[in-house]
Parts: sequence; C-alpha cells; structure tokens
Amino acid sequence: MGSKTTLGFMFLLLLIFASDMTVTKTEARECESQSHSFRGLCLRDQNCATVCLTEGFTGGKCEGASRRCFCTKPCST
Repeated sequence: MGSKTTLGFMFLLLLIFASDMTVTKTEARECESQSHSFRGLCLRDQNCATVCLTEGFTGGKCEGASRRCFCTKPCST
C-alpha cells in the first residue's frame, strides 16, 4: 500500500469514528395530565397554563376535539 492509500484509509476511518461520536442534545420528555381544576371549554392555552400552575405543574395546553385542559411538566426519571 502506498502512502496516499494509507492516508485515505486513515481519513475514512476518522470520518466513520467521528460520525459515531456526534453529540446529541437530550431533551426532557414532557408528561401531561388532565387538569382537575379547569372548568368549561379550554379555548386559550394561557388560561389552561395558569390553572395548571396552581396545581403544581409547569404549564398547560388545550387539546382534543372536546377542548380539555392538560397540564404539563417534565417527566421524572
């Protein structure tokens, strides 16, 4: 093997190892639970989130055809 072939082979190995070592950003999963305090149709996420904060969650959003309020928070590991 010539030096150019060896250098090319080494470069190829470097690319393979570098692609395996890419850093991935880990994002916390979000857990949700239907609000126990919210009453009526959920039309604005902000109203839902405000009620969810009083229930100990970090946020909330309106979901589904029945427009219910679901509270959200990062899942425990």
